[in-house]
Amino acid sequence: MNIKKLLFISLLFILLSGCSSTKKAKFDDYIFQTKKDKNSYITSYDKSLKLWGIAYTEENLKTSYGTAHIVMAGPKNGKDLVLLHGMDASSTMWYPNIKALAKTYRVYAIDFLMEPGKSTMTSNPLSSEEIVIWYNEIFNHYKLKKFDIIGASRGGWIATLLATQKSNSIDKVVLLSPAQTFKFIDQVGKTTSALMLKLFPSEKKFGKTLKAFATHPENISPVYRRQFYLANKYAKSNSSLLKMHPFSDDELKSISNPVLVLIGDNDVINSQESLERAQKYMAKSKTKIIKDAGHFLTIDQPKIVNDAIMDFLK
Repeated sequence: MNIKKLLFISLLFILLSGCSSTKKAKFDDYIFQTKKDKNSYITSYDKSLKLWGIAYTEENLKTSYGTAHIVMAGPKNGKDLVLLHGMDASSTMWYPNIKALAKTYRVYAIDFLMEPGKSTMTSNPLSSEEIVIWYNEIFNHYKLKKFDIIGASRGGWIATLLATQKSNSIDKVVLLSPAQTFKFIDQVGKTTSALMLKLFPSEKKFGKTLKAFATHPENISPVYRRQFYLANKYAKSNSSLLKMHPFSDDELKSISNPVLVLIGDNDVINSQESLERAQKYMAKSKTKIIKDAGHFLTIDQPKIVNDAIMDFLK
């Protein structure tokens, strides 16, 4: 790791740790500081979920670490497909993709326990081992076997973590610009806007962040844009991101599943080096660079991404 990236990570740790320690929760919630903030966010979440434009059901499942919120869609006799969203994006982020995916697949979109969404945590922050346990409790509850999984950004890191486990029931894996998976953040300087937004949220900083992470931020629905902003505005800062380290050569080699890795040609998180590691160490990997796309692949080029995913999964 070069000096610039090391300094960035050190600064991130100091700022997040300091920020989280000085904020006092006014009610018992891991994510939100006040009940009013949480209610505002959930109202916005519900509006965004309607962007799916198809029939769906929502379920809350009690787990060892809290309540998991799962949004399900698609034919019940379709092959099972799990969706893991990006950081602070929640399951509503799949609105540009869900119609294509749910046409033939039984989709399970899961809100991550330690981020804004409808899942609620009642334990201490989860370790990597506990994250695996939590997801497996959900998979076991729905009796998911030989299911496919799609993970975006942080969700891609989690999908990779699950695929490295010796006893898993995953069939195919799709990674959409996975964060901290093959390498540390590629363009550190351009990602500082996201850090500043998290620490000092404002509409102006939010706009700068979207421009840094997307080539076509104008594609984002105003309804979803509002929810995504509230996630950054109201959620407490925490240092869980610092626990995400790129996977070792041996860990990547242990993945025997077919894997598709997609990154944008303007991605600030990944680069060609990410794809080269995937190709070198994952025996059944396919990689592709999506043109005119940034980190937010599903926003920038939804049709191209949907077609690539469906072609790989069929």
